[in-house]
Amino acid sequence: MTKKFTILGSGSSLGVPRIDGNFGKCNSKNEKNYRTRCCAHLKFNDINILIDTSPDLRSQLLKNKIRDVNCVLYTHAHADQTHGINDLRAFYIKYRKRLSVYADKSTKKHLMSSFGYCFINKPGYPAILKMHLLRKKMFFKSKKSKLIIEPIMTQHGYIETASYLINNKIFYGSDVSKIYNKDLNKLYKLDFFIIDCLRYEYHPSHYNLHDVLKLIKIIKPKKTILTNLHSSVDYSKLKLKLPRNVIPAYDGMKILFN
Repeated sequence: MTKKFTILGSGSSLGVPRIDGNFGKCNSKNEKNYRTRCCAHLKFNDINILIDTSPDLRSQLLKNKIRDVNCVLYTHAHADQTHGINDLRAFYIKYRKRLSVYADKSTKKHLMSSFGYCFINKPGYPAILKMHLLRKKMFFKSKKSKLIIEPIMTQHGYIETASYLINNKIFYGSDVSKIYNKDLNKLYKLDFFIIDCLRYEYHPSHYNLHDVLKLIKIIKPKKTILTNLHSSVDYSKLKLKLPRNVIPAYDGMKILFN
């Protein structure tokens, strides 16, 4: 049975390099410093779940040879998480049915307003997606195995985002500035803690390295993976600063779980 989580994109909102070729403080000779916008794929046997549709979605799926997506879970409505939505049309053509997407109320409102053509039939252009509100827990079954995904609302500056707890083993929070105290016990001694770590300095909408290291001491995950990395954070230099059980993410990183 295949249970695999792939970090499709590990970069912040402009990626690395930026569109103007600027690598910031990242070494352009290290391929792990080439970062597309945050996005992830979860394979659970024959079920394929996408988390967000980054503007780089097409190249991310092609690079990782991902041919199937059965549903999409959104974290929030920002452009770097949603603007690849039109590329989902390929799966409508492939399956000949609308793909289910899940979002919280504010994200749903934004998506329906900004990308209404994806959800509402127009002459000559059938709707490709079906919108659902996130549930408290999402259940998926495949080959007598059960997958449970619990959306956990987290702070992202002045808005909230949906982070995801997967089978009580993996937490994915790509855009987070605070995890509420009431939810910390759910994350205690996780197998994999994948968390926003934008840069070294303070940022009002994202964790920085100091914040994350403090949080790790509280929840004690077996392994922490830092994502949403800014161009000011070089992969190799960051890795040297980290404890053994903490590593930087890179595009295409794969995590196998039971």
